[in-house]
Amino acid sequence: MGKDYYDVLGITKSATVDDIKKAYRKQALRYHPDKNKSPEAEDTFKEIAEAYDILSDPEKKDVYDRFGEEGLKGGGGPTGAGAGGPGTFNYTFQGDPHAVFAEFFGGRNPFDQLFGNRNGGFHEEMNQEDPFARFGMSGGGLGGLPRSFSSGMGGMGGMGGGTSLTKRQDPPVVHDLQVTLEEVFSGCVKKMKISHQRLNPDRRSWRTQDKILEVEIKKGWKEGTKITFPKEGDETPSNIPADVVFVLKDKPHPVFRRDGADIIYPAKVSLRDALCGCTVRAPTLDGRTVTLTTSDIVRPGMKRRITGEGLPLAKSPGRRGDLVVEFEVKFPESLSASARGTIFQVLPTS
Repeated sequence: MGKDYYDVLGITKSATVDDIKKAYRKQALRYHPDKNKSPEAEDTFKEIAEAYDILSDPEKKDVYDRFGEEGLKGGGGPTGAGAGGPGTFNYTFQGDPHAVFAEFFGGRNPFDQLFGNRNGGFHEEMNQEDPFARFGMSGGGLGGLPRSFSSGMGGMGGMGGGTSLTKRQDPPVVHDLQVTLEEVFSGCVKKMKISHQRLNPDRRSWRTQDKILEVEIKKGWKEGTKITFPKEGDETPSNIPADVVFVLKDKPHPVFRRDGADIIYPAKVSLRDALCGCTVRAPTLDGRTVTLTTSDIVRPGMKRRITGEGLPLAKSPGRRGDLVVEFEVKFPESLSASARGTIFQVLPTS
């Protein structure tokens, strides 16, 4: 004797499509493991989902009505609803009962969506048999639901099973992407591996899938530039996948620091060179060396620009910013008495 799926949902064989949906709603809410903590709740919840999966599908229901569970699951039933000859239907419930629940209600947890319960269960003051009774919805109807409440839930179509709640896209998933100044100077492609959930063909269950995203870094891109890959976030029956966003961050450089399209090179010079003139050999990002000579007195923090030796401009890659030489004067740790006397005689007092 096979299972009586009508009995599982508490209905008769004459039940209409709406009766089946209302029965599933009532039984699924009653035995959902978030609410029902009895040891058999999980198995019953799965059995309810299987019953709904069969009875809500005209072809499966027709085979089940004529041949029972054995015929439905490979015991000699026909290959199609209208077939009269031998064959095997071979039905197996391979879905996730929680995914069936999520798809039916248009969200992962209607308890939270409807009542704001952060702990995933029912409020104590709710009717345990019919948690919707306090809204005037006993018996499966939605007529007693306040208009503002109904509007806020997208019409609550998923509660009746005919339509689902409007899917909303999850917030963007943001990752920092560190790049070196050399990579910004030349441009490059970074390969980033992500893991995200994707729905299986049944559109109810899902799997984890790895994917390589190729992030093109164009010449001169500024820190904070965002590169967006649409809908590469997790996919479930009740959501629109989030966008995955990479935000450029400058990786600290051992020599330079960045200021827009300019790069700053700190040049350390002695006090003597600062007073008497000096020559600085500054490196560039492409491996060359440029020479800067000054006969002026160098003051701490003084800057000199070497035009066109910085980073490419993002909007005009053919043009470049400047290499800015920022002088740092190194003062001696100590002076001999004779050196101190000489400086005292040579340098002006004001």
